[in-house]
Amino acid sequence: MDYKVDIGVFGGSGFYSFLSNVVEIEVDTPYGKPSDKIAIADYAGKKIAFLPRHGKAHQFPPHMIPYRANLYAMKMLGAKKILAPTASGSLKPEIKPGDFVICDQFVDRTTGRKDTFFDGPVTKHISSAHPYCSELRQIAINAGKDLGITTHEKGTVVVIQGPRFSTVAESRWFSKMGWDVINMTQYPEVYLAKELGICYANIALITDYDAGLEGRDDIAPVTEEEVLKVFDENNEKVKKMLFEIIKRIDTDSKNCDCPEFDLKELSLP
Repeated sequence: MDYKVDIGVFGGSGFYSFLSNVVEIEVDTPYGKPSDKIAIADYAGKKIAFLPRHGKAHQFPPHMIPYRANLYAMKMLGAKKILAPTASGSLKPEIKPGDFVICDQFVDRTTGRKDTFFDGPVTKHISSAHPYCSELRQIAINAGKDLGITTHEKGTVVVIQGPRFSTVAESRWFSKMGWDVINMTQYPEVYLAKELGICYANIALITDYDAGLEGRDDIAPVTEEEVLKVFDENNEKVKKMLFEIIKRIDTDSKNCDCPEFDLKELSLP
C-alpha cells in the first residue's frame, strides 16, 4: 500500500468533511471491496483512515456489510487502533437518548455473517473474553467526561441481525438478561479486529429505547425516523468526542492486553 495510517474510524463523511488535504482511495482485499472508498486525512499529527461502514449512500444494511473487507483494508493500511461510533438503542431507563456508552462486552444474536478470517485450512482460535481494548476505552471514557458528555463507563451490547427492530418480547428478554445496549453492527466487526490484532473501541450513541421499556407506557417503540433524528441532533457531539479521543491517543505506545499480529504470522493473504 502507498498509504499508511495510524488510526481507523468507521464513520460517515461528516466526520472528515471539515478536514483539509483529504485523499480518497479505493482498496481491494482478498475478501472483496470495503463498503466504500477510504478517506485518509491528517489530524492532531496522526494519519487517520475513515470508512463509512454502511457506504456513503447507506447501501449496505447491517447484515450485508462487508465486515471482513472493511477490517482487512484497515489492516492493509497499517491501522493499529480503530474507533467505531455507532447508533445504538438503550435497554435500561438510566441510559438515555443522547448518552454515550463505552461498551466492554457483546452478546452475538446474529446469523449467517462471515465472522472469521480462518475458514481453513489455517485455523486459529482467538480469545474474545475481553473484546474491546481497555486502553482505548479508558481514553474514550475520560474524553467524554472532560467534554461534559454523559458517558457510561461500560455496557454489554447485544447485537441483533437486523434490519428489523426487536419485538417487545425480545426487548423484554434482553433487558431481563441485564444487557445494556442493542445494536446491529458490533458483531462481527469487533471480533474481526481482534483476529487481526487491532485495538478496537466502540462509542455507542444512544438514539432510542428499543421496543420501549417494561412498565413505561410513555416510552414508545423505536422507529427508523426517530433514530436518524436523534443521531443527527447529536452528530456534532459525536465528532467532538471522536476527535478528542484521537488527540489523546499515543500511537507509539500500547498499554493493553490486546494481541498483536501481522498478516504473515496469521497466515492470511
